[in-house]
Amino acid sequence: MSSLPPLRTVEDLIRHGASLFSAAKVWFGHGTDNAVDEAAELVFFGAGLRHEDAPQVYTRELGPRQREEVLQLFERRIRERVPVAYLTHRMWFAGHEFYVDERVLVPRSPIAELIEAGFEPWIDTDNIRSVLDIGTGSGCIAIAAALALPQASVDAADISDDALAVTRININKHQVADRVRAVRSDVFDGIGDRRYDVIVANPPYVGSDELAGLPEEYQREPRLGLYGGDDGLDIVRRILAQACDHLEPHGILITEVGNSEDALVDAFPRVPFTWLEFEHGGGGVFLLTAAQLKSLAGGG
Repeated sequence: MSSLPPLRTVEDLIRHGASLFSAAKVWFGHGTDNAVDEAAELVFFGAGLRHEDAPQVYTRELGPRQREEVLQLFERRIRERVPVAYLTHRMWFAGHEFYVDERVLVPRSPIAELIEAGFEPWIDTDNIRSVLDIGTGSGCIAIAAALALPQASVDAADISDDALAVTRININKHQVADRVRAVRSDVFDGIGDRRYDVIVANPPYVGSDELAGLPEEYQREPRLGLYGGDDGLDIVRRILAQACDHLEPHGILITEVGNSEDALVDAFPRVPFTWLEFEHGGGGVFLLTAAQLKSLAGGG
């Protein structure tokens, strides 16, 4: 590090970090899609700056300790190939900051857009009183839904006790313990006979071939949150088979399956999936109504 040219300002360090990341061919996909944004997050975190103060702080000179902290973060990002969120223990989702560590996937679902819209036009926001989030991980979907729907109660379900520990950290962080409940549940097995207006699922959906080819950064995430069986659809099949029993008559099911979209369509050719589009990118998310699921009960 001592042989580096002078790196004095925030902008200097961002450019330097971006250059290092490009040369090292680190993988982006956990909240950023380019080297500059990745470097900026580490500079702002390491220097104790707020993103809200950009771009005014770009010309600010940093002290020696700040610079050294940032350079160490750059080094770890390259050497350990970990997502930035595991270095900073933070990630934004639907406009809110969440605590993140290696016990959970890094929040990045396009479902954030649906939450910010109150799930409209697919369901009347005013009619949403209960939400279930399957595979909650950090709790970001469940908590963001609670913050967007102050009239709703939300169950944040996950099979992983480690993940639920992080969920509870974020429940307390956002002060929603009165409306968000962390529930240990293997899909629907832990929620009894409860019914919901909205069920949101971001389950493991990565198949064997895709998992083997994932960049190292993804291998740092918990396998339990990624691997969905040989074709990626083990958990999705259970959700489709059981969701009807846990939806109100006017309810909707929203499920993310990512790159397993084609496999799902091939496996369920009779199911009238509505594939959602997102303004800010992302895909592989389908919607089914309670009525559609009821009509498909026993089929597929």
